[in-house]
Amino acid sequence: MNDIVHSQAADFPYHMTTTAFELPGYRIVASLGVVRGVVVRSRSLVGTIGAGVQTIFGGNISLFTSLAERTRQQAFDTMLVQAEMANADAVIGIRYDATEIMSGVTEVLCYGTAVRVQEIE
Repeated sequence: MNDIVHSQAADFPYHMTTTAFELPGYRIVASLGVVRGVVVRSRSLVGTIGAGVQTIFGGNISLFTSLAERTRQQAFDTMLVQAEMANADAVIGIRYDATEIMSGVTEVLCYGTAVRVQEIE
């Protein structure tokens, strides 16, 4: 699958995603299986040097925070594209996981269960 950017996942409504295993106001009528988004990122040399400078002064390492946030968002959006391809109405039980593959290279995984739902009247 090609890299997913935020705009490609915009059609899937964020309010239909949750870390819970139910969606208030909706009944789950079908489970479509696990959907996931995987992103593997490395730190750039320039970013690593800049972050090294930031560590001297302490506090938030904004270069790494920004990289982590972009990576998680890309993994989330990729998961939503998979959910959309599965014709899901919602994704429940969303979780993140991260693994260092090698020094400076991290895999970020976002996964959940794609479901079809029906609004409770």
